[in-house]
Amino acid sequence: MTITPESAAPDTLGGIGESAVLARIFPRLPAAASALLGPGDDSAVVAAPDGRFVVTTDMMIHGPDFRLAWSSPHDLGWKAAASNLADVAAMGAVPTALVVAIAAPADSPVTLLEGIADGLREACESMAPGCGVVGGDLSVSATLTIAVTAFGDLEGRAPVLRSGASPGDIVAVAGVLGAAAAALRLLFAEAVDASGLPDAALATVLRSRTAPQLAPTPPIAAGRSAALAGATAMLDLSDGLAIDSARLARASGVGIDFASDALGNDPAMALGGGEDHSLLATFPAGVGLPAGFRAIGVCVEGEGLTVDLSPHDSAGWDPYRDWAGSAG
Repeated sequence: MTITPESAAPDTLGGIGESAVLARIFPRLPAAASALLGPGDDSAVVAAPDGRFVVTTDMMIHGPDFRLAWSSPHDLGWKAAASNLADVAAMGAVPTALVVAIAAPADSPVTLLEGIADGLREACESMAPGCGVVGGDLSVSATLTIAVTAFGDLEGRAPVLRSGASPGDIVAVAGVLGAAAAALRLLFAEAVDASGLPDAALATVLRSRTAPQLAPTPPIAAGRSAALAGATAMLDLSDGLAIDSARLARASGVGIDFASDALGNDPAMALGGGEDHSLLATFPAGVGLPAGFRAIGVCVEGEGLTVDLSPHDSAGWDPYRDWAGSAG
């Protein structure tokens, strides 16, 4: 019988304790350029140059939001950052800082949190240079949960709301449409075992085709560009173009008509697929669209959505409706 030395067993959260875990994670996290005081005290101190800041929060929970069989720890950190950075960008703000709380099973290897930290760092470096993690919390739970609160600087500008669009405004998008949903559909079709549970080995084979779902790269800098270009309304496409644009239309008291030939090869997927985290914005007619944006429709009198002037429903991703309760 071969006996594995105790020293060869991976360190776990319950095995080495919170202080030792944090000591290994802190060096991996991104520093924030706006932090006057970072992790280590009871609270961080972050500069707010124009006296205001935007703030948003979001959770990712094993099951309805991700599957450990499909996502690497790095993916989880990257996506947790990306989804929150996109919400800040949708206000026309520049992301400045993140606060991250994680609850994980006590027998989780510390490398899980190290990978999440690496994903957070590399996502910030890639999509929002200068933004970093300034604090958070660590706890134990039977279900891995990642909660991120993000802060942003408006740089003296008014925030871009969902409620500012007017009839005649051009509707434009920066980023992909339907790519994350197409990747998720592929995972459920080809990365599950005979019983329908997520399979890590099969997911690895599909990796080059599923990145838009597992590690999305929303155009964070486009939010600031849109604000500078005079965007009248904007939001993050987290639940799908149809349902999110309907929210913008309702808030602004307008209707929206999309051109199907501007929605790519699969308009149905573009309209109904969620989690792209692209930015949808409206601009006054005649205003040049900022780099990265492309026109896909127009705001009209009335209410609701149409595609090529034909009515379209506003269905989209709903985690409460669409999650079957299984994990993996």
